[in-house]
Amino acid sequence: MKIILTSIGTRGDMEPFLSIGEILKENGHEIICLFPEQFRNLADDSGFNFASLGSEFIRMLDSPAGKTAMGGGRLGLKKIRAYLKLASMQKEINKEMILKQEAVIEKERPDRIVHNGKVMYPVIWGLKNTGKRILVSPVPYLHYVKDHSHIAFNRNFGAFFNKLTYDLANFGLVKTISGSLKFLSSPKKISTKEIKKALFGERIIYTVSPSIFKRPEYWPENLQVLGYHERKKTSNWEPSEALKSFLKNHSKVILVTFGSMINTNPPEKTKIILEILERNNIPAIINTASGGLIKPKSYNKEVFHFVGRIPYDWIFPRLYAVIHHGGSGTTHTAIKYGCASLIIPHIIDQYVWNKIVFKKGSGPLGVDVGQINVKNLEPKIIDLYSNRSYKLEAEKLGKEMQNETFKSAICKTIEE
Repeated sequence: MKIILTSIGTRGDMEPFLSIGEILKENGHEIICLFPEQFRNLADDSGFNFASLGSEFIRMLDSPAGKTAMGGGRLGLKKIRAYLKLASMQKEINKEMILKQEAVIEKERPDRIVHNGKVMYPVIWGLKNTGKRILVSPVPYLHYVKDHSHIAFNRNFGAFFNKLTYDLANFGLVKTISGSLKFLSSPKKISTKEIKKALFGERIIYTVSPSIFKRPEYWPENLQVLGYHERKKTSNWEPSEALKSFLKNHSKVILVTFGSMINTNPPEKTKIILEILERNNIPAIINTASGGLIKPKSYNKEVFHFVGRIPYDWIFPRLYAVIHHGGSGTTHTAIKYGCASLIIPHIIDQYVWNKIVFKKGSGPLGVDVGQINVKNLEPKIIDLYSNRSYKLEAEKLGKEMQNETFKSAICKTIEE
């Protein structure tokens, strides 16, 4: 079959689809990735065809307003202004992206579309192509769970009020899709009732490990939790001699990474973390990645090694622990390879993963990136590094995760 995989967001939003694409490609299917332009190279690396959603969305996230909105911290006047600015910018960007979605999908006429919740047109397309659209979510709590609110609220208000949060979020999603109809090249008249039916009646896959999020028994059959899937990322990468030497010289190394997350003051965040690590003689690899952390002009090379990119599937098996932003992929990978975690959350779902890791016992409860300082972060890092129970629990969960076999279930759910 010809299958379009389409996602909008940061790199962490692309990875689950690339992993699914590799599983489907092994089964003989033709894969087209419909992503923001900045992720073309990821599709190329996996040998997939690529269609572009443009570069404007990622540029918006890299703007001053985007950095403020995604940089954590309390909801103050500055952050509210940033959200309003982003909303203003995003209206036109969403219009352009939905037109691109429509153009590619109508041209390619795929047999299946696999998409995340930020991509709107597949829901509209699915109204005339029943059973051919599959929603994929790498984060929990998009559908009603009795003891947790919708992921956007990140609380447990009790079963009744929790349900209201899902109803509210779903209402907003239906209105957003309904409002996007006017942007199409051929405007369509579709009722909100039809959109709601399409949204919740089709197949939905949570690419989340049941070791850390079990599927509620009361969910309908179309909602499935089918495990975390990881693609091989070392095909075009080799470790430097300096990195291999650093690992050889230290037996208990941690990695610090904010992945694709950005913030308003990377030099300050880096300084805080390095000061704590150096004072406590904790050797660390610092991944600067998208710029949320930076490499200073001078630093202690005996304690720190900086990289701009490092495949997690190569480095995590060689680590004791990870300090990270709490993206779904990074959280899963840390647990899969038995690494204790300290999460410094930036945005919505990362606060949920922070609580899950703490509840599962594989790391201390982290601190919001906008609130970190030496005083509140140092005890957390010392606890992470010295409390052996976190490592042991992560290793236990990791063994469970590595024994999960959902590849055939992924294929069956998409193909049937």
